[in-house]
Amino acid sequence: MIDHTALLPAYCAAGTAVLAFLCDLVAPGRRALVVSVTLLGGLITGVACWWGSRGGSRATFCFEPPDVPGASVLAERVCSYQWDGTATLVGILFATATVVVLGLSGSALREVPAGEYCFLLACSMTGGVVLGASGDLITLIIAMETLTLPLYVLVGLRRRSVASAEAAVTFFVVSVVSTSVTLLGAGLLYGATGTVHIRLLASALESRSELRSVPLVSAAVVLVLVGLAFKVAAVPFHAWAPSTYDGAPLPIAAYLSTASKVGGVIALLIVAVGALEPWLDVAGPALAALAVLTMTVGNLAALRQRRMVRLLAWSSVAQAGYILAPLGAFALASGRSPSAVPVIVTAVLAYTVFYVVLELGAFGAVVALRGSADGGTFDDYRGAARRRPWVAAAFVLAMAGLAGLPPGLAGLFAKVTIVRALLDAGAGWLAVVVALNAVIGLAYYVRAAASLFGPPDPSSAARAVWPRVPVAASVVLAAVTVAALVIGLAPQLVLNAVTL
Repeated sequence: MIDHTALLPAYCAAGTAVLAFLCDLVAPGRRALVVSVTLLGGLITGVACWWGSRGGSRATFCFEPPDVPGASVLAERVCSYQWDGTATLVGILFATATVVVLGLSGSALREVPAGEYCFLLACSMTGGVVLGASGDLITLIIAMETLTLPLYVLVGLRRRSVASAEAAVTFFVVSVVSTSVTLLGAGLLYGATGTVHIRLLASALESRSELRSVPLVSAAVVLVLVGLAFKVAAVPFHAWAPSTYDGAPLPIAAYLSTASKVGGVIALLIVAVGALEPWLDVAGPALAALAVLTMTVGNLAALRQRRMVRLLAWSSVAQAGYILAPLGAFALASGRSPSAVPVIVTAVLAYTVFYVVLELGAFGAVVALRGSADGGTFDDYRGAARRRPWVAAAFVLAMAGLAGLPPGLAGLFAKVTIVRALLDAGAGWLAVVVALNAVIGLAYYVRAAASLFGPPDPSSAARAVWPRVPVAASVVLAAVTVAALVIGLAPQLVLNAVTL
């Protein structure tokens, strides 16, 4: 029997996309109508995500566990769609990111078709909402592709921009390769275990000791992790991120750096914790190596950037390394104390929430200062603190948070949460790497924030043009900034929400 209450968030997200498409079809050129319908649909989706979790977890598309050769028999039914606390958090994050990005898109919508823009953004939100509830690899991969496919078009929607077209092609090629790698790994796992369901995979990998001697199974585990690492722009699968972010419309770059990255992190979390936990001795070191490379390369490359969006892109790469670090400590955690594993998962989810709020604040300030133009260089922001003081203050708060400095206390608590989880897992060396990289990151975050307070350069060829900040963008930026301040002063609100 299908549980429609569990499916309600997915219905609302998909319905938002359909309504946006129909509004544009029935009333072409009515940009305000299409945007309003999509905004309302995003808010309703967020409410539906909260409503779906009332009364405990819900599941649908369930079946009795089949007899998987060599696997232990599960007493409960297994389900392909499980709406629980984690799914609720993920759904609300995607709905919030969609609403925020739409609020920041006023200037961008003058250059792109509003109907296509809103329809594709709502389709991507649908994939993100379903992703958090995925109970098997097929549902997870389809949700990831539903999240990602609309972004290929959104990145290249500025039809008169060569950089936008190049960014879209780069993103498309890399994403197709990553999906192929993930599917190959999933196919090999299915061939070895006879199942793609998350719980049954974990049971088969734990019970069948003979799989340890099959190199193809180890290759399958690594291939799945590598394929999903593309989605979070983990090094060495990161080369697409800077050019894609810089070529995309600014609001879409904000969506890529937050919602798209959240999708990759949640997919890795579901696979690593749910399916591959019995093989943490294989998955853990691979994730730890990815984390160290990602945060180090991201921070070192960001030091050399002079374009604001490229700096935020490399910063996003480094932040992905911090998020992946606790997952790399899984093997040590399970060996020392099984109770440390929930602490690690909580740390990943908490850092993800802190990061999304701060990153949206940073991009919101860039959109407010640049309007429909590209991100520009640091010289284009000189004098902004005098002309747009409240926007500059919001940007400084976001940069301080991403760096882990006061007054951005949200970022400080986020990094403390990560380091504490690593120490609890016995990965002290990884905690030291995180701390060192956080120190490196201070240099470029401070430099980016300081550029707003410098005097305009009269000899610069690029003159700063300060467009009027749209009311919707002002409201959204103010709301995100207030949210950053609140979770910085009361981080327990986030920690309690994500505690397993």
